[in-house]
Amino acid sequence: MVKKETYKIILSGGGTGGHIYPAIAIANELKMRFPDAEFLFVGALDRMEMEKVPQAGYKIEGLWITGIQRKLTLKNLVFPAKLVVSLMRARKIVKTFQPDVAIGTGGFASGPLLQVAASKGIPCLIQEQNSFPGITNKLLAKKVNKICVAYDGLERFFPKDKLIKTGNPIRQDLLQIDNKTIEGKDVFNQKHGKYTLLVLGGSLGAKRINELIEKELEFFQTQNVQVIWQCGKLYYETYKKYNSYENVQVHAFLNTMDLAYAAADFIISRAGASSVSELCVVGKPVIFIPSPNVAEDHQTKNAMAIVDKDAALLIKEADLDVDFENRFSQLVKSAEKQQKLSENIKKLALINATKDIVDEVEKLLKKH
Repeated sequence: MVKKETYKIILSGGGTGGHIYPAIAIANELKMRFPDAEFLFVGALDRMEMEKVPQAGYKIEGLWITGIQRKLTLKNLVFPAKLVVSLMRARKIVKTFQPDVAIGTGGFASGPLLQVAASKGIPCLIQEQNSFPGITNKLLAKKVNKICVAYDGLERFFPKDKLIKTGNPIRQDLLQIDNKTIEGKDVFNQKHGKYTLLVLGGSLGAKRINELIEKELEFFQTQNVQVIWQCGKLYYETYKKYNSYENVQVHAFLNTMDLAYAAADFIISRAGASSVSELCVVGKPVIFIPSPNVAEDHQTKNAMAIVDKDAALLIKEADLDVDFENRFSQLVKSAEKQQKLSENIKKLALINATKDIVDEVEKLLKKH
């Protein structure tokens, strides 16, 4: 078959940074390989992808879609109507754009889009970031051609013959952070020769982690630890007052993540799949505080895949008041424990994930 010069590639992933940034990373790699390709993203109206994707330089169309609430709510009564409208809109987008391949990275909008694309015979690939798949990808599994995953054991949920273990796409600038420690400390005005704790609650923030950090600021002072605290844009107004503290920096969002990671000696983080994948590459001692408010408690499962290999610590939200100070101070005092966690988590990094996923997309394009 004659190779096409210009491909049309449609991507969908959204709702959270954990779905959006992998889709953007895949698009960026495809653009490097096929500079003349045309790209279109499809997201959910009013979600963060409608802002983040154009910032990354790509066009996006929105669907009127939300997820099903796990509790009985009025929103669930509207869901069937939203689904029908979104399928019709997705059908129109696919018919107009005529993609050569469709890629989904999870989130509400990727369901209708890939459902329509698969029904039209367009090759489809989904990328599942978590150790426990979301409902959208589970429903799409039978219809798509390839499923790229980041964890072992997902044949419990997906057809085994479609699975490829690639890992999750990560920002390429994280691969060289070992050379950026001095720059990172300087950019964030951290004192050299003093420990730095980086706190990450996700792009929107994590209420319980923020409450913990506020409560423990004096404790961190006693441990001689300075803090870079990403509290999330929903909470910035509440916590920005702590910027007046000598050893505390509060940010709504961190734009230079590579330098923040480089400056850090310890990291406290949620356990979303993209964060876990990045932290394996970064290779710093991590305390995971998984969100208990996610489907199937998948953040705890993500974190346990790392903790079971003695590569990170985990404290449940319910245990923070009792356990946190003791476990954190033990970590600060033990250089041996820090080194062990660091070495073990680095072994779990899959640094070629984006390239490997795009290799699979390229195979689909060439078959089509």
